[in-house]
Amino acid sequence: MTPVSTSQVHPTAVIHGGARIGANARVGPYCVIGDEVEIGEGCELMAHIYMEGPLRVGPGNRFFPYSSIGVIPQDLKFHGERSETVIGQDNTFREFVTVHRGTEGGGSITTIGDHNLIMAYAHIAHDCRVGNHTILANGTTLAGHVLIEDYAVIGAFCGVHQFCRVGRHSIVGGYSVITQDVLPFSKTVSERPVRVYGINVVGLKRHGFSLEQRKKLNQALRLLTSSKLNISQALEKLRAEAADSEDLQELIRFIESSERGIIR
Repeated sequence: MTPVSTSQVHPTAVIHGGARIGANARVGPYCVIGDEVEIGEGCELMAHIYMEGPLRVGPGNRFFPYSSIGVIPQDLKFHGERSETVIGQDNTFREFVTVHRGTEGGGSITTIGDHNLIMAYAHIAHDCRVGNHTILANGTTLAGHVLIEDYAVIGAFCGVHQFCRVGRHSIVGGYSVITQDVLPFSKTVSERPVRVYGINVVGLKRHGFSLEQRKKLNQALRLLTSSKLNISQALEKLRAEAADSEDLQELIRFIESSERGIIR
C-alpha cells in the first residue's frame, strides 16, 4: 500500500500517520481514519466515515456516509484487549452501518467476506462472521458471535440472537426475531412462533439450483418441518436419501452441528 495522492483525499479528512491507504482509493469530506487501519486499492469513503484499527479493508469496498467501522464492541466483558476487524473485497456499506471488532471470547476478530451488501442502519456486532454474497437489509441487527453463511439474505429490521447461524442460500423475512439456527436453503419468517415456510425458491433459482435440486430440498424441508417425525427420525430418513445429493448432505451436517437447535 502507498499513501494516496492529495487529489484523492478531501482536505477536511483526518488520517492518522499509522494508517495505510491503497492506490486509487478516495477519502471524502470529514472522514476520520485511525491508527492501524489498512484500506485497499480502489476503495471509496464518501463522507463522514469513521474507521478505527486494527482494521483491514480489502480492495474495491464502498462506504456511504456516516458508516462506523472497526470500533470497540458493546460487550461489557471487553476490557481493551487487542482485537481486529477484517473485511474482504467489493462490499457495499450503506449509510449509518456499524461494524464492531472482536473480543477475546470470540477469537478477537470480526470478519466480513466479499461481495456483500450491508444496507442502511445495519449492525454487525463483535466476533460475527459474515460470508460472501450476502444481503443484510435495512436495520438488520446481528448480536455477537453470529455466523451468516454465503448467499444468505436477512430481511429488514431482523434481529439475530448471539451464537446463531444463518445457513447458505436462506432468506429470513423482514422483522423476524431469530433465536435459533436458520436452515440452509430455507425461507424463514418470525410470526410467533417462528416458522419455516419452505425453500428459498427465488434465491435458489437465481443461483443456479436445478428444478431437481429444488424438489429434493423442498421435500427435505417438508419432512423436517411438516411431518410428525421428530428430528432424529427425520434425519434418519434424510440420510437414506442423501447419498447422491450434496445439498441434503449439507442440510444434515448443518442440523447435526447445531448447538441451539433449528427453527421448524
